[in-house]
Amino acid sequence: MTSPVPKKKVTGKTRSLVVFIDKIIYGIACHWLAVFNIGIGLYVLLPMIVAPTLMYVGAMGPAKVIHTIYSPLCHQMASRSFFLYGEQYAYPRELAGTALKPIEVYMPDIPEFSSASIDPAEWVTFLMPARQFLGNAEMGYKMALCERDIAIYGAIFIFGLIYALLRNRIHFKSIPIWVFFLLGMGPITLDGFSQLLSQYGTAAEALSFLNRIFLLRESPPLFRTLTGFLFGFFLAWMAYPRVADGMEETAGDLERKLVRIGELEPRTPVNS
Repeated sequence: MTSPVPKKKVTGKTRSLVVFIDKIIYGIACHWLAVFNIGIGLYVLLPMIVAPTLMYVGAMGPAKVIHTIYSPLCHQMASRSFFLYGEQYAYPRELAGTALKPIEVYMPDIPEFSSASIDPAEWVTFLMPARQFLGNAEMGYKMALCERDIAIYGAIFIFGLIYALLRNRIHFKSIPIWVFFLLGMGPITLDGFSQLLSQYGTAAEALSFLNRIFLLRESPPLFRTLTGFLFGFFLAWMAYPRVADGMEETAGDLERKLVRIGELEPRTPVNS
């Protein structure tokens, strides 16, 4: 029987690099919630506040950079986005049926919409202009993420703050996945797909059968926000307690390793 080959001891620069990486991972595992909250907070703050504020003060270049960075992640349609510093907080399509002045009222005076139709069935001509329009002095300036995405990431951030404040007082148990699918994914899926399929039904004759099932519709801003918030909040509630368990295990393993090799002082037990 062949005896196992002994592991070669790691020394020198290689050891220093391994220890350095282990300490970084250990630090993240110990403070993962702060890392998540700061990261998600910045992620939602840039498109929500920074981008429209930069445009408001005339710094169009940096604002456009933010919009460009977020453009692969969101449709950024003006009719489905919040605005700051203008007449209204949003400019939905007339089809949405809200008390807000619809974007169709403003379209004739907006260069980006010169080739777009106000007919909601002609949404293909509306899509790119609505994406390209960033705002103006009258309407205000568009956030770089749509209403639903702002609500999703905002809800994750809010849950993260609640979790940070209460997790040492309350035992947060991860919600079952069926609760997430029912209360988190259910509303956003029904709203999103019924709207999407209703609009696909107008795109080509071959798809017109969809409009016999899904009447052409456009979700109002508050409904987009509500469904996005539910998705983000329940997603975080399902995920964060599980992440906490995994990070606690990782931190424990790395702490024992770093203490064993003399790279970390053992924590002093707290007397009860």
